[in-house]
Amino acid sequence: MFKARQLLTALVNRRPRFQENGGLFNCLCMMTDGPKVDQSANVLKRANDENNESAEVRVAKRLKGDEEQNDDGKKYPKKKVVLLMAYSGKGYYGMQRNVGTSQFRTIEDDLVEALVKSGCIPENHGDEMKKMSFQRCARTDKGVSAAGQVVSLKLRLIENIIEKMNENLPAQIRVLGLKRVTQSFNSKNNCDARTYSYMLPTVAFSPKDYDTGDIAAFRLEPETLQRVNGLFALYKGTHNFHNFTSQKAPSDPSARRYITEMSCGQPFIQSDAEFAVITVRGQSFMMHQIRKMIGLVIAVVKGYAPEDVMERSWGHEKVDIPKAPGLGLVLERVHFERYNKRFGRDGFHELLEWDQEDDAIMAFKKAHIYPTIVETEIQEGSMVSWMSTLPIHNFSGNKDEKQSNAEKLNNEEESNNSD
Repeated sequence: MFKARQLLTALVNRRPRFQENGGLFNCLCMMTDGPKVDQSANVLKRANDENNESAEVRVAKRLKGDEEQNDDGKKYPKKKVVLLMAYSGKGYYGMQRNVGTSQFRTIEDDLVEALVKSGCIPENHGDEMKKMSFQRCARTDKGVSAAGQVVSLKLRLIENIIEKMNENLPAQIRVLGLKRVTQSFNSKNNCDARTYSYMLPTVAFSPKDYDTGDIAAFRLEPETLQRVNGLFALYKGTHNFHNFTSQKAPSDPSARRYITEMSCGQPFIQSDAEFAVITVRGQSFMMHQIRKMIGLVIAVVKGYAPEDVMERSWGHEKVDIPKAPGLGLVLERVHFERYNKRFGRDGFHELLEWDQEDDAIMAFKKAHIYPTIVETEIQEGSMVSWMSTLPIHNFSGNKDEKQSNAEKLNNEEESNNSD
């Protein structure tokens, strides 16, 4: 008790010195022996040093631990990025790579080969794409093009990276942009919506008794275009699209898809023939969904199917829906609104928007996508040939033998599984 009283008296008497020398902590340091004072000072010094370490130094340390040595002997940071891609799908069996099936060349086959040759990824990552956390935003079918495809992956940030990748890609595939993203970013899962366009000759909306031998002579009437857009407007909102894909039960929740926009623009002349572009935007699309949405509207406008078949197609009843050709379908843009809202303005990451690349995108479309669609349509007549199969469809759940054989042949020619 006497010792406690002495300590209390000492604390009261030293109160002014506490305030002058940093308070109770300094007093306690004074009451301890020399070595402990030094030890406490060292701890404080280390903490202050860590707090004062610049952001640049911390970033440099992280980069040093996340570097890979390239073939040229230099070390490059390996980071998660997204690539903005544009490609013409003619001659390719879709976007997605199928390792071991080299006879069916895909867009990703050529992309991976270019990544390896340019030194962006090790050679063994080409065979096991999971090693580079590769993910595409949208898979595209055989012959389908893209002006705004986005893929996410980890790669070495080599010098002049976009230029070197394009040097090893064919002219009909181009990387137009690159941006850093969060480590957990997944281009498919983080995508809120996708916008597609579909370019077609307007003769597709001609009456079924129209002579399609000379498509250049046909011109779309304003009243017909108005009706076409009225039918496309019916798709807006959430519907059960189980009839617009394959092997999807009406009760499957994943068959419900949300469409925000669908319309056909004003017609224009290309190579003496009249064309138009349909635009559709939705959260996501199933295998062949867009092509069947367009195919059904064409069938209704031409008079092969009643208008009420559209409402029936969203019910549980099985409805036979024709699938328009893949030639005119283009992935225009993918949208990352939620990601941009959360990370795009945090000071560390970029907005996943590509306004600065718009000119390059349009230049690519004019050089490689639009001419391919127009020339192929005029030379091969894919839309006119497809239109000749419309009488085979009965737009019910019962398929006759001719229709089943036609669909089987069409499916065998396509190797991929998503619009």
